[in-house]
Amino acid sequence: MDQIKIGKFIAEERKAKKYTQRELADKLSISDKTISKWERGNGFPEVSLLLPLCNELEITVNELLSGERLQAMDYKKKAEENMVNLVKEAQESKKKIIISAMVGVLVIVAAVPLFVVAGMFEMQVWTRVLLMGIGFVIMVIGIAIACVLDREAGAFECPECKERFVPDMKSYVMGPHTITKRKLTCPKCGCTKYCKHVLTR
Repeated sequence: MDQIKIGKFIAEERKAKKYTQRELADKLSISDKTISKWERGNGFPEVSLLLPLCNELEITVNELLSGERLQAMDYKKKAEENMVNLVKEAQESKKKIIISAMVGVLVIVAAVPLFVVAGMFEMQVWTRVLLMGIGFVIMVIGIAIACVLDREAGAFECPECKERFVPDMKSYVMGPHTITKRKLTCPKCGCTKYCKHVLTR
């Protein structure tokens, strides 16, 4: 999905209805900051808001996902394209998660033997320091790559308001986590809870 295009389309349709961001937000019981975020292409309406938003703007969900008004002839074609794009986005997110896990495993396989060799065998101090330094650098780079891939794969969903968002890197790294959830602060409702990692934004 082209979030920039969709955001511009939402802004155009809102202005055509002569709504301010605040007025549209009030009709949907959300904040005007959320509308602004959508219109800038920095987010996408959660599933529960798709139909209410489309009803207010008098557009179809297919038109919203396409980012443009559709003629009857184009409607079916665009609907199929949108479905394919959603599946593709989920698959790409899944690939990033798998690659992230593989990077993590490779880091352990590459770094741990260096630490073991440096600790178990007799060698000069500078050699021991060098091996441990290389192991540490491999771990830092590997963990950084794994974190970037995992953070960008899909989004995190707030259990309270169902907002989907991508956290900034600091929040992501510092947040306690399980395999599928991470403790984050929702940018929409402000609550700090374990948010589920989902494949689509």
